[in-house]
Amino acid sequence: MEKRITTVIFDMDGTLLDTEKYFRIFWRRAASAYGYEMSDEQALFLRSLGRPYAETLLKEWFGESFAYFEVREYRRRMMEEALAQEGLETKPYAEELLAWLKDKGYRTAVATATPAERARKQLQEVSLEQYFDEIVSAAQVERGKPSPDVYLYACEKLGVDSKECLAVEDSPNGVLSAVTAGLKTVMIPDQTQPDEALLQKLYACVPSLSDVKELLSREK
Repeated sequence: MEKRITTVIFDMDGTLLDTEKYFRIFWRRAASAYGYEMSDEQALFLRSLGRPYAETLLKEWFGESFAYFEVREYRRRMMEEALAQEGLETKPYAEELLAWLKDKGYRTAVATATPAERARKQLQEVSLEQYFDEIVSAAQVERGKPSPDVYLYACEKLGVDSKECLAVEDSPNGVLSAVTAGLKTVMIPDQTQPDEALLQKLYACVPSLSDVKELLSREK
């Protein structure tokens, strides 16, 4: 018998926070500052790509001399400056959905590529941190997305079976992480649409967070 969904685990960047567009811009700018020409397609491929995959991939693209940690830190600083000036924005219906989940008794967590303390600070800034039972980061596990580690860790922290969980993701690397961990996975595309192969792995692909409420209402 299929297990009922009791828990919803969210990606953060691009799913709850409207921040993926900054990664897309500032990865390219940071690479350019160090003399590397990164394409828009390459910047998009880096979304949610965690340890050790990002460093390996960038060195495949640009050579073993690519200064991964320096470029990444420069990208991070530029992003922080931009967000300080422009302010963090949530994705449409984020708080509405989280409030509904809490009211209906679902447990919730964040499984993000962003370091946990920074993620908590950002969620506090937009008044969403209060809704989550756990906030976990790929920095706390051996391998980041697309490996399943961060989702398995979130399930472990919550004390739930992955088959009881719904993952909400915006990027291919995030989807692969959640699906491999055994979660039913909903994709809300942010910067790109899923290809046919990715669509086959999804529980659903919907336009916005408001649609997640409808999906869960059908499960009851």
